[in-house]
Amino acid sequence: MQLTVYNGSPRGKNSNTRLLLERFLRGFEEKGGQVHRLHYLVKRNDRKQQIEDFAGSPGPVLLAFPLYTDCMPGLVKDFIEDLRPLCGQEGLPPAMFLVQSGFPEARHSRFVERYLEKLTRRLCCGYLGTMVRGGVEGIRVMPAMMTRKLYGLMENLGAALAKTQKLDPGLLGKLAHPETLSPARQWMYAKVLYRMTNAYWNNMLKENNALDRREDRPFAK
Repeated sequence: MQLTVYNGSPRGKNSNTRLLLERFLRGFEEKGGQVHRLHYLVKRNDRKQQIEDFAGSPGPVLLAFPLYTDCMPGLVKDFIEDLRPLCGQEGLPPAMFLVQSGFPEARHSRFVERYLEKLTRRLCCGYLGTMVRGGVEGIRVMPAMMTRKLYGLMENLGAALAKTQKLDPGLLGKLAHPETLSPARQWMYAKVLYRMTNAYWNNMLKENNALDRREDRPFAK
C-alpha cells in the first residue's frame, strides 16, 4: 500500500502536524506501507505537482492540517479549490484526513470532519475516515512522558492502516478522547489553565507585534 501525503500546516516542517505525521508514517512503514510522495502545501510554487500527484496517486491520499478557530488554514482551502477540475474524474484515489487542534475537546473538529466527508463525495473519490485530535498545541516542547501515549496511538493507527487498509475505529476513538471535557475539567480549565493558555498566546502575539490588536473584531458589523 502506498500513500500520497499532504501537510497543510502553514508552519511546514516546523509544525505539530509534521510531528503527528512522522509517527503515523513510522507505524505505516514498519508494517510494509510506503510513502509515494510527501508534500508541504506551504510550498505554493509546487501546486501543479501537488495536484498531479493527487490525481495520479497509486494509493490513498492523506491530507493533514491544523484546525484554526473553526476551519482549515487558508492554504488548505486554496489547495482544495484547486482540486475542482478533478471532480468526477475516474480513478481518483480514496482520501483520508488528519485534523489536529489546540482545543482540548475533539468536538471542535467534528464540523470540519463532516465537510471533509462531503468533499470526497464532490470529488467522487472514496472516503477512508478522519483522524481527530485536540490538545496538540505545544507538543513540540513537551517532555517525552507527556507525548508517549499520543505518539503511540499515531504509530498504531499507521500500522493498522498498512495491515488492513482501513483506519481502525477503536484507535480513532482513543485518539479523539476526550470528545467533551468533564464538568470537573471544565472548571479546572476555567480557573487555572485559562490563565496559562492566555499567557502562552499573549507571548506569541507579542512576538508578532500584534498584542495591542488581540481584541480586534474585523468582521463585526
